Amino acid sequence: MEIVRKLPEPAELKAQLPLSDGLKEIKRQRDGEIRDIFTGKDDRFVVVIGPCSADSEDSVLRYLEKLAKANMRLKDRLMIIPRIYTNKPRTTGGGYKGMLHQPSPDEAPDLLGGIIAIRKMHIRAISESGLTAADEMLYPENRSYLDDLLSYEAIGARSVENQQHRLTASGIDIPVGMKNPTSGDYSVMLNSVVAAQTPHHFIYRGDEVATQGNELAHVILRGGVDKFGIAVPNYHYEDLYRLWEMYAELNLRNPAAIIDANHANSNKKYKEQIRIVREVLHSRNYNADLKKLIKGVMIESYLVEGSQPIDGERVFGKSITDPCLGWEDTEILLERIAESC
Repeated sequence: MEIVRKLPEPAELKAQLPLSDGLKEIKRQRDGEIRDIFTGKDDRFVVVIGPCSADSEDSVLRYLEKLAKANMRLKDRLMIIPRIYTNKPRTTGGGYKGMLHQPSPDEAPDLLGGIIAIRKMHIRAISESGLTAADEMLYPENRSYLDDLLSYEAIGARSVENQQHRLTASGIDIPVGMKNPTSGDYSVMLNSVVAAQTPHHFIYRGDEVATQGNELAHVILRGGVDKFGIAVPNYHYEDLYRLWEMYAELNLRNPAAIIDANHANSNKKYKEQIRIVREVLHSRNYNADLKKLIKGVMIESYLVEGSQPIDGERVFGKSITDPCLGWEDTEILLERIAESC
């Protein structure tokens, strides 16, 4: 390995790009409301929604402008948490890895520019939309650059078995969703929740640290693939009920599930997200136990539907990674979710 440059400590970056008292209060209030949902004190339905990857600050903020208007109409029934995913896992290691790596998709990797760009974008997002966001914990030690900004974190299917991700989740005070692995194995996913809800001692950013356990750690069902690489969804009623049974056997704190409507659940057929969400809502309304368990859904959505190659001239607000719903379908879907909750 060649050291390219030394990056600033999280405290240094936070001092350079601080959060105002007003924005801190927005986050404090939002965090409390989200906590109440996951502990069962608030029955609003969570919708984690936004682009597959946040590839452009301007297009993400344009999307959030629209999302904030929808939130004003629907906030009595929905808790909308925008997806601002700045780290993008890549199955083979190639391709666009998110703004953390490349602040501009057309330019070479720049990790220093990346950590500055993603912090600026998250601050601007709260300031302009009033919504605190979700991001993916792809690199556990990098979350310290954003830990005062986020209200939700997800651990992906390829990371959920990793010890450092599980231990780091145990020291976080916001909900952390542990996805099922690509194999679809529920036990791996639930073991990660057990680990995240348990206190630990470990090394983090060069220090010995102790955690108290995160009672808000929960599962995210995103479908899996079989040994032939064929998508196997896990959003159907039987899948949800089996999850409820397995949760009951473990006696975990605050049993909760978020259902990811894309990825292997939709086989990346992004329009299927509309049907999948409606089926999840039907199952939830049919069974009182599932209504308590299923706290929300995760949806991939952007300004323009579909996806596009990263090379060449690009359409503003169209995904350069996985395909997403466009805004028109998104707005209709949000209204339907609110009506069903």
